Parts: sequence; structure tokens; C-alpha cells
Amino acid sequence: MPIFVVERGYAEQMFPEGAAAGVNAINDEEEIRWIFSFLSTDRLKSYCLYEAESAEAIRRAAIRAGLPADVITEVAHHVLPDGSEMPLTG
Repeated sequence: MPIFVVERGYAEQMFPEGAAAGVNAINDEEEIRWIFSFLSTDRLKSYCLYEAESAEAIRRAAIRAGLPADVITEVAHHVLPDGSEMPLTG
């Protein structure tokens, strides 16, 4: 299954305690999987890794969850510190 990075910008600090359960329920219904996220220090930006059939499925879930999805990029490989590339598998 394709892997995507989702960049999200927030007007205020995001992700209140307990919000993950609701997001995951919506993701299950849209058949996408949230793998993990990186949060900026000020918690106004996140970079989330998702497994999904399409960017559109991620957009639908974001709209339903009330989350921004400013940039959605499909990724296929990661580069290791030695410069070698490895394919991502979902």
C-alpha cells in the first residue's frame, strides 16, 4: 500500500489529549493507517506518515476529523546516512 507524508499547519496548538482515538476511528472507516507523526516544538506543525490507497482518502479523513492536510506527498524510498536508498513497504 502507498505511503504518504502529510504536512499539517495549525492556527493554535494541536492534538488535545484523547484526540487520537477519534482520529483513528475515522481513519479505520476511510481504510487508512496513521503510522506516526513528528510535532514541531511549538506544536503548530506536524508531519504525519500514513499508509493509504490514495491522497484523496487521506483528505477525506482529514476533513471528517477537522484536521488540516496542507501538503500530501506520496513517498516510495528513504535514504540512509550512507547515501543508499531503501524502498518503503506498507
